[in-house]
Amino acid sequence: MSGGRRKEEPPQPQLANGALRVSVWSKVLRSDAAWEDKDEFLDVIYWFRQIIAVVLGVIWGVLPLRGFLGIAGFCLINAGVLYLYFSNYLQIDEEEYGGTWELTKEGFMTSFALFMVCVPDSFTASSVIS
Repeated sequence: MSGGRRKEEPPQPQLANGALRVSVWSKVLRSDAAWEDKDEFLDVIYWFRQIIAVVLGVIWGVLPLRGFLGIAGFCLINAGVLYLYFSNYLQIDEEEYGGTWELTKEGFMTSFALFMVCVPDSFTASSVIS
């Protein structure tokens, strides 16, 4: 007999009805996923918006899009991509989450602030490299 301990398996996350819990990442990529937890879905919208802000901020900085057109372009693309994602791709009931406007503005101001930080940083970095 060996004196070693048997390694215990970590418990699988389960729902109350015994079904396995699906990861958030798999839900994000599947159009037929069910979002039981409202806060989990709003977190996905929030972080998706932050990713869009960083990507657009870098692109806007490299292409030197500035002024009103740059900000308006960011607002339209940011809101439009998220709207298409939750209304057409996921086909969720917007009223369940407070309406279309609530989902469209979820995390918008923080993504705008992040965008406003990324644009000058990437503009400066691209002008130094050039």
